[in-house]
Amino acid sequence: MNLTLSQCFVLIHDPEAALAFYRDTLGLELRNDVARTEFRWITVGAASQPGVAIVLTNYLNGSPADADALAALLAKGALNGVHFHTDDLDATFEKLRASAAEIVQEPTDQPWGTRDLAVRDPSGNMVRIDQPPAR
Repeated sequence: MNLTLSQCFVLIHDPEAALAFYRDTLGLELRNDVARTEFRWITVGAASQPGVAIVLTNYLNGSPADADALAALLAKGALNGVHFHTDDLDATFEKLRASAAEIVQEPTDQPWGTRDLAVRDPSGNMVRIDQPPAR
């Protein structure tokens, strides 16, 4: 069996703010934007990985209590988002800082051999970006 990642979902509360962060700040391409009533499914992805999609959505299939619980977790920053690689962590950090993104961790050498940073998206999801060591 050969599995590959095709898409992942990131729950957000403000579709416009999420789109601005993932497209304009991180530089991902917009691939699809579907709205139905008050819900949206915004698909973004890296141009270098056309087969991998990230779906940003404010849709939660559950009860009002589930939506309240999710809102509380997002507000606390308790949800992890996605992890990215970059070939220039310092330039990525400067772009994030200039955008006024919420920086959680500046570029740091980690004991497991990578150098990374952490930032929160506008919904509070943790986004980590690393620069793998040169080989």
